[in-house]
Amino acid sequence: MSAPAGDKVFEGSVPQLYEELMVPLIFAPYAQDLALRVLDRGSVTVLEIAAGTGVVTRELADRLAASTTIVATDLNQPMLDLAARIGTRRPVTWQQANAMQLPFPDASFDAVVCQFGVMFFPDRPHAYAQARRVLKPGGAFIFSTWDRIELNPFTDAVQGAVIDLYPEHPPRFMARTPHGYFDPQVIRDDLARAGFRAAATITTLPARSRAASPRDVARAICQGTPMRGEIEALGPGELERATDAAEAAVARRFGDGAIEAPISALVVEVDRGA
Repeated sequence: MSAPAGDKVFEGSVPQLYEELMVPLIFAPYAQDLALRVLDRGSVTVLEIAAGTGVVTRELADRLAASTTIVATDLNQPMLDLAARIGTRRPVTWQQANAMQLPFPDASFDAVVCQFGVMFFPDRPHAYAQARRVLKPGGAFIFSTWDRIELNPFTDAVQGAVIDLYPEHPPRFMARTPHGYFDPQVIRDDLARAGFRAAATITTLPARSRAASPRDVARAICQGTPMRGEIEALGPGELERATDAAEAAVARRFGDGAIEAPISALVVEVDRGA
């Protein structure tokens, strides 16, 4: 099933809020892990899909050999623009690209990497087939997806608060899309339909999410993700109203001041084969 159009929109002020709030809250704890998995494979040509504002790209640039070629792509140019402005310690190639139709020749890369982007693909087997096509024989596709929302309690608290606030038109973006693709068997089936014959290794990876305040959590999720569009569509002033409700819910559950909670994701590694 295709995701609603709003699920794919990262524009306006969203990229900056995403980088300032979402990256340290939930993405940074996993970026190092993904880069180390690529490093362990000795890849010399790496393609990143759905690079966003570059949190994984920066880890790849820091950890991989200077001779490694890194191409970082995203569908949304505003996200790439911010990633390029932040920069990396060594040159990488930033390129707008659609994961559904990768603009690269067959067998171009040793590794294709995607952190928390596959949930947005409107046709995952097709996108996975594109990743397989551009992999060299013996290459690997490595990606992560969020575990069920109940195992990510900051997000669960915010999602619950906005659903309670708008029972007639509940914004369900977080449960529907970022946390809607967590069944290992579904993932394996999608990879098989894409042409991957090797058995995928799927690892559940817990981590900790930390924030300076409940307000930061509420702003990150309500204003720094495409759920913002769902909320703003409900009327003027609703974004601040929803953010306030989310802040209160997070504070009730986790307390005021600096807070932390567990987070959980799945990391998938699959070989292309010969």
